[in-house]
Amino acid sequence: MKIRTDDTVEIIAGKDAGKQGKVSRTDPKKEKVYVDGLNMVKRHQRAQPSPSGQGPGVEGGIIEKEGPIHISNVMLVDPSDNKPTRVGIRMSDDGKRQRISKRTGEAI
Repeated sequence: MKIRTDDTVEIIAGKDAGKQGKVSRTDPKKEKVYVDGLNMVKRHQRAQPSPSGQGPGVEGGIIEKEGPIHISNVMLVDPSDNKPTRVGIRMSDDGKRQRISKRTGEAI
């Protein structure tokens, strides 16, 4: 995957299209990313006691959390001009892979 944790991305499709956020985690097997504060979904959670028997445990109720977004629906934001760009791979002089912005041609 060309998008990694802590990258800033812009959502290009769906209910949050046009919004930018930071990637909190990725799921490479399913090709999904989770973006902080975007694609919020509501889930019902049952209250659970703490495993040690001391303390409050986990409260129940309706919680909101980030839902997964397919990587085809997000674009990496180019740090130089703050606009979405496609990502390419280039081999550096020392033989390592580096991500480049197709928009500016510079390393990300």
